[in-house]
Amino acid sequence: MGTSLTPEFWRQFAVLLVTATVVTFVLSAALDELYLRRQRRRAARRSAGTGTPKATPLPKRPVVRTPVRH
Repeated sequence: MGTSLTPEFWRQFAVLLVTATVVTFVLSAALDELYLRRQRRRAARRSAGTGTPKATPLPKRPVVRTPVRH
């Protein structure tokens, strides 16, 4: 019992494939735009200096840890 792939099947397959491709492209572009907006806002906040704490300076001598003996 074999089934043949009808022209209707190929038409529906093509429509679904194109739809999935378009949805993927649009969703990817929208998420990229949201990510870039977020990055730009963070960069603007950092440059404006709106109360963000500054990094503490590193110590002049490196911290040396003694090995733990068991």
